[in-house]
Amino acid sequence: QVQLVESGGGLVQPGGSLRLSCAASGSIALIIYSMGWYRQPPGKQHELVATITSAGIINSAHSVKGRFAISRDNAWNKVYLQMDNLEPVDTAVYYCNGNIRSGNYQTQNYWGQGTQVTVSS
Repeated sequence: QVQLVESGGGLVQPGGSLRLSCAASGSIALIIYSMGWYRQPPGKQHELVATITSAGIINSAHSVKGRFAISRDNAWNKVYLQMDNLEPVDTAVYYCNGNIRSGNYQTQNYWGQGTQVTVSS
């Protein structure tokens, strides 16, 4: 089985910064095609934050461009989201997502449990 574990959420004042981390792990070798971050603000649906593919192509929401940056480590099993100049509208549960093939099983989307980010004064 594949597990995605997020960390780094918390309470921060407007204008502050947080760095989210997501680690992918499994009992067998993983092939990761893409990883990224989605979020669900209170009372709203899930929305894209940013994703990065195995080719290094980054797709990010317009609302976070210039403030958030997605990156990955060289081993390709961790993804990060550096969030600067946070705003109250960024308050949401942030979920790590991975499009991953585990061994000979078909590629699937996996989700972490989520980490709460609250931006408030």
